[in-house]
Amino acid sequence: MAGDPGLFGPRSVTWQMHGDPMMWIAGIRALYLQALHPRAVRGVIQNSDFRKDAWGRLMRTANFVGTLTYGTTGAAEAAGAKVRGIHRRLTATDPATGERYGIDEPALLLWVHCAEVDSYLHVLRRSGYPVSDAQADAYLHEQRESARLVGLDTADVPGDRAALAAYFTRVRPELALTREAREVDDFLRRPPTPAPLVPARALLWQQVARLAYGALPAYAHQLYGRGAPPPATVTRRLRATGRLLRAIPPTVRWQLPPRHILRAVERLGPGTRPAPYKLRRSAAILDQQKSTQEDTQGELRG
Repeated sequence: MAGDPGLFGPRSVTWQMHGDPMMWIAGIRALYLQALHPRAVRGVIQNSDFRKDAWGRLMRTANFVGTLTYGTTGAAEAAGAKVRGIHRRLTATDPATGERYGIDEPALLLWVHCAEVDSYLHVLRRSGYPVSDAQADAYLHEQRESARLVGLDTADVPGDRAALAAYFTRVRPELALTREAREVDDFLRRPPTPAPLVPARALLWQQVARLAYGALPAYAHQLYGRGAPPPATVTRRLRATGRLLRAIPPTVRWQLPPRHILRAVERLGPGTRPAPYKLRRSAAILDQQKSTQEDTQGELRG
């Protein structure tokens, strides 16, 4: 439908954030984090051959996120329905107990969702993307719509930073380094690569994977049993990588598949292009409004 802004629209924090190239590194961080939940990672390993179709799986995830962010409302709803249908048909088995369970259990869907949005928000902010605290809370509130589309009740989904932090505190005792998590870790560090591309893997991919791993919380490093550079070093590298990737003109980056942003701009007009400066301008307006409100309250109290 022409003119349909979709689930979020150009005025949302989601619209601006998800157009940033650091989302790719954030996605890898999310995979590392998600793999530490035994029941969730077991569902992935037992229902897909991710080692043989890693690129396809990555592109399908990018396509899903892009459709939900920049597609029409109808396209987003259809993508969510498709994912829910697939999840309903899949199960996994606990090898220790023999228990068979559906991978669409709300607790598992919630873990995957929270690990993703936490990674997107954490990596972008830490790499220098201008997201204020208020905008970070707004982003998490907006992302409840994404959670709804995969089958969650939005009332059960953290909608701000405090609720998200409380969720991770609550779920941490369930996390562990299982055999399946080691498989994911090994794959992310050394994905199968044709012989001619092995040098490129060492030069590019492994640097990206190390950066994503370094951005994990300290408890994740402890569970994986592998250290990371000091936090200040990781932050410096994230910022340097962010500057490098953002120096590539957006119109060049957006030509890469799945090209959702270009189609959204064609549908809604050139003024809807996602850009960091729009969040800065929004934050300044919010700060000005807050200052005015505080001054008014002060005069009333006086």
